[in-house]
Amino acid sequence: METYDLVIIGGGINGAGIARDAAGRGLSVLLCEKDDLASHTSSASTKLIHGGLRYLEYYEFGLVRKALQEREVLLKAAPHIIWPLRFVMPHARDQRPEWMIRAGLFLYDHLAKREVLPGSETISFAKHPSGAPLKDAFKRGFVYSDGWVQDARLVVLNAMDAAEHGAKIHVRTACVAARRDGEHWLATLEREDGSRFEVRARALVNAAGPWVQSLIEDKLAMPSSKSIRLVKGSHIVVKKIFDHPFAYIFQNPDNRIIFAIPYEKDFTLIGTTDVEYHGDPAQVAIDGDEINYLCEMSNRYFHSQITPADVLSTYSGVRPLLDDASDNASSVTRDYALEMDLKGAPLLSVFGGKITTFRKLAEEAVDKIAPLLGCGQATWTAGAPLPGGDMPGADFGRFLQGLRQRHPWLPEALAERWARAYGTRVSKLIGKADSLAGLGKEVLPGLYEAELAYLADAEWATRSEDILWRRSKLKLHLPADAAEVVDAWLAARAQPPREALSA
Repeated sequence: METYDLVIIGGGINGAGIARDAAGRGLSVLLCEKDDLASHTSSASTKLIHGGLRYLEYYEFGLVRKALQEREVLLKAAPHIIWPLRFVMPHARDQRPEWMIRAGLFLYDHLAKREVLPGSETISFAKHPSGAPLKDAFKRGFVYSDGWVQDARLVVLNAMDAAEHGAKIHVRTACVAARRDGEHWLATLEREDGSRFEVRARALVNAAGPWVQSLIEDKLAMPSSKSIRLVKGSHIVVKKIFDHPFAYIFQNPDNRIIFAIPYEKDFTLIGTTDVEYHGDPAQVAIDGDEINYLCEMSNRYFHSQITPADVLSTYSGVRPLLDDASDNASSVTRDYALEMDLKGAPLLSVFGGKITTFRKLAEEAVDKIAPLLGCGQATWTAGAPLPGGDMPGADFGRFLQGLRQRHPWLPEALAERWARAYGTRVSKLIGKADSLAGLGKEVLPGLYEAELAYLADAEWATRSEDILWRRSKLKLHLPADAAEVVDAWLAARAQPPREALSA
């Protein structure tokens, strides 16, 4: 039976972030995830690295400041999957007065040091490209900066970095039981095929997201001093409503906000909702009322009107928010709490959090647990690039230009997609290839065997959904039978060669 310093349950952004931080400090780490990495909450976000402008209304100044500080750190750590995005906020007379919004944006600009992003400004829609798609009633607005992230890839890159520092990553492997055994935890892990194995750990981390509380109470048979509140957030994808690089943030009559964001070049992403959720987090899905709501809020602002029939794709996730007894789902805190149980071998449970502050959460979590394991190594992730992000000056544009010069035979669209997804690791996909033929068969338009093999071997992808929806968003661009084609390729690759079968 193998023994680890740390066993982490949960392969979302918090679990992967903690695994990376801990492994980089020299701790032996095993992470298990019952499904795919980022298969739940961490791939269902609005995909923003942001301070949370609206949280200023709830006086969450500490959370906003922490998030704004992390925004700058992450933009430098992964410039391929995280990049600046300018947001336009149209103003209507029946909303908050202009002076109040300007004051909030001034605070947002100055709560933390900015090195990468420009500050906010007031604009006239008659003179700004973002004005054309808006209804004529909107004359003025505001522009401010935040960041965009490929959220599921952020999780994968953290897991990759953890593995490169020695961590063991087990996907589609559930923790079905754990108990204290002397100075250790004894955890029973179950693979997808039903086979089980046991591991020992000097400490256990519960980063199970929506299942954090049920894991404590059901799998560990222990009481929990904190609880979570499940809030469903849903998004819709439609054909692009506007053709410029700005995103929109809309203030609605119910005091909630939604975003309309350029998405995958050809689409607009609209979301999110905030709905109390009491079902199985694994079965969360958008409902008709949410679709209608998002269409109506979009139609309130844009000339181009949409109906539920225009919705091409949807996704929903459950946010496991720290229960702070707020009256409505929109105002529940997005901050986090780390609960430590020291009645025996240490147990650290993660409650709440948001994707922007994952690195800080991970750092604080390891700061709590490392001294108990005799580890005194200093924090290290603040200045360390994620896999593929080691570009000089964090300059993605220059990197992409260099990639095209080195491999002029790569189609322009493929070079850009690969550069965005893999950064400097794109060299591992290309290998020694000097033409498209060197990438193997084109399994689907723009999807070559070299990429499929890389995702299976280096990024733990085991099925089409992992590849077409989480590792990429190719599902939006490919034929309806794309999933079947990819699953068939993966199945054929997993079969031993005929020579081995006949041996």
